Amino acid sequence: MKSPLLSLPGAVPAEGRDEGVAAHYGDPFREQRALAAGTGLVDLSHRGVVTVTGDDRLSWLHLLLTQHVSELPPGRATEALILSANGHIEHALSLVDDGETVWAHVEPGTQDALLAYLESMKFFYRVEVADRTGDFAVVHLPAGSVAEAPDGVVVRETPYGRDLFLPRDGLEAYAAANGPLAGTLAYEALRVEAHRPRLGFETDHRTIPHEVGLIGTAVHLQKGCYRGQETVARVHNLGKPPRRLVFLHLDGSEVHLPPHGAPIRLASDGEEGRQLGFVTTAVRHYELGPIALALVKRNVPVDAPLVAGTTAASQETVVEP
Repeated sequence: MKSPLLSLPGAVPAEGRDEGVAAHYGDPFREQRALAAGTGLVDLSHRGVVTVTGDDRLSWLHLLLTQHVSELPPGRATEALILSANGHIEHALSLVDDGETVWAHVEPGTQDALLAYLESMKFFYRVEVADRTGDFAVVHLPAGSVAEAPDGVVVRETPYGRDLFLPRDGLEAYAAANGPLAGTLAYEALRVEAHRPRLGFETDHRTIPHEVGLIGTAVHLQKGCYRGQETVARVHNLGKPPRRLVFLHLDGSEVHLPPHGAPIRLASDGEEGRQLGFVTTAVRHYELGPIALALVKRNVPVDAPLVAGTTAASQETVVEP
């Protein structure tokens, strides 16, 4: 969906997965500083919005998700995954229950596949699932923001800020009253700084939760059965995920950032060396300069200098090997 905020002066459209909202409004670094200071908002209205209603909504979702949600209190935000039978990440949900309805926002374009899976698993449970993307827009307020949510708007509050499920027809008025606006470039830069993985960026078709640091945040190890749990338990007990997420400081003298998928190699091996991983997200941070997240093989030495594409990089551990 194309956001009406793209018609504002200075708005530059985002591309790729974030198409439909603004990448920035003229000054990405200023927008980063505003978010870091707890002011402004981010238009995430391109994200999918899915709801689950009915008396069995929490107990039913508890059987399907990696997170413990059977007794989720109203208003408490959480994250959850849906895995394949082999334990690979298929869907990531950012959700909250308002006492009557579970609200979740998901990656743009993934809501149809998610809804199809949920519909196939309803059986005799008293639940209804719905795609509410056309009616509600996700708006992000940074941590520390004093902006208030309109009456009746569902809010998902996390350590990183608040996500509002705002009626789509009220998006322009709310943005005008609670600016300044920040685009996805600023939002992504702070996400990378915080080492937060994103579906489709830090994950591929064979990613398991342990590789990207989602054990504990989106995966509860003390709950009952769900699809893919055998893989989660086995890797947790063995402690040997095949890959691990790392944070990279990139050479600031390079003009271009390495793209998603750029190969990671040991600096000592040069550009013709064996590929040991790939860049997942590279950004320019207002304080740290060019930084990135990457997936590398578990046995890559944690202190080894790396090359990301053609850019020199030093690593910080996110997921222990």
